[in-house]
Amino acid sequence: MGQPVEVRVLPSALYREALLFRSRTEPKYGESHMNDWKPESWTARTALHQPTYPDQEQLSEAIGELAQLPPLVTSSEIESLKAELAQAAVGERFLLQGGDCAESFAECASSVITNKLKILLQMSLVLVQGTQRRVIRVGRFAGQYAKPRSTEDETRDGVALPSYFGDIVNRPAFDERSRRPDPWRMMRGYERSALTLNFIRALIDGGFADLHHPEYWELDFVKHSPRAKEYYETVRKIGESVRFMETLTGISVADLSRVNFYTSHEGLLLPYEQAMTRQVPRRNGWYNLSTHFPWIGMRTAGLDDAHVEFFRGIRNPIAVKIGPSIEPAMLPEFVSRIVDALHPDDEPGRLTFIHRYGASKVAEHLPALIKAVQATGRTVLMVCDPMHGNTRNTASGIKTRSFEDILHELENSISIHAECGSHLGGVHFELTGDNVTECTGGARGLTDDDLQDGYRSLVDPRLNYEQALEMAMLIANRLVPSS
Repeated sequence: MGQPVEVRVLPSALYREALLFRSRTEPKYGESHMNDWKPESWTARTALHQPTYPDQEQLSEAIGELAQLPPLVTSSEIESLKAELAQAAVGERFLLQGGDCAESFAECASSVITNKLKILLQMSLVLVQGTQRRVIRVGRFAGQYAKPRSTEDETRDGVALPSYFGDIVNRPAFDERSRRPDPWRMMRGYERSALTLNFIRALIDGGFADLHHPEYWELDFVKHSPRAKEYYETVRKIGESVRFMETLTGISVADLSRVNFYTSHEGLLLPYEQAMTRQVPRRNGWYNLSTHFPWIGMRTAGLDDAHVEFFRGIRNPIAVKIGPSIEPAMLPEFVSRIVDALHPDDEPGRLTFIHRYGASKVAEHLPALIKAVQATGRTVLMVCDPMHGNTRNTASGIKTRSFEDILHELENSISIHAECGSHLGGVHFELTGDNVTECTGGARGLTDDDLQDGYRSLVDPRLNYEQALEMAMLIANRLVPSS
């Protein structure tokens, strides 16, 4: 294992230029060989948006102890997801990815986990009906504990302390003890992820996600939704379809008896991801066994930086978020180089681009991204994250997002893909199954003044149960295959 290094946050004003022009003198990825790659290879690169741990010896000890613990997911699960994503990339499946902006240790609770599964199941029912495609369900859970920060320190009333990097690094309370980055919190993150996965697997094995009984997935809140009747009609149709297939064939439709969930998180905290990356028997290469589907955030996608270096060596399906910081004129070179680094063999299901432009910028930027991907000649799954580009602050300083802006970006993305000879293969939401008030709009018409009624997020605003279900219903109508 390599020696841990002190890593830092790049000032936000500089990271845009760093994406392409970090260093033209460093060796490019096509010139290196994968047998030279190790999980700690990233330490030789510039690592952005990492906390500075005061005690490097404790960091090394925590990494070493974590590396000895059992994996959280298996390589066979990872390969299964990769095969399904390969089908989504050619239009045969559709990816639904959703969950919290940042999980908290305090919300590792049965009711919270159950509600997340239920809303994803409900949304997937609607999308199956609308897209006429099988839906891949991927949760932003069981590991989404780290968050990038624009600055390494936060100042309040003249007092400067380390920024809150997520529960896996430090705590949100603004005091010196809470904000001190603690490497042993990676162990707590591992434990919470394991508890979450164990509960999810127990629920599924116990019949929670049985497609013969979609009515069991109801949330109590659904009956209050203005679109409740539409949802119940969808449930009825799917139940009838399952029963029809069983009557027609005379056998139980075994592969419809349950649905699978996969996990995902931003692979941000590289010491943690390094410790969870292993070689497994009877398979080549290295797998990041902390999650099925890690992604690189927009702020850490520098072509010659540590995150791309780490991700190029793992066998998982991976995603890269792309936003307006990369201007259309920069996209051909950026896409070509990052595809060469992360997707050199055009392995089916390997690479996903998650575009996050915002309602006001998607029409300007997305066509250039699609054309740049098409120019590589490789198959990449294209997914829309309509959340992050549509964040704003209210007059009172509350961070929120508009339901209408989110919907507008999604609808525009669907149309632009079709016009460019591409297709939208999935959606990526920040959502919760709980009754929060963090995003405005939707059928109930939440306003800025309503946000204080149930605002619980520590980082970014999420769609609540009702807004998420309504969103799925609206976009499902736009995703109906043409005859």
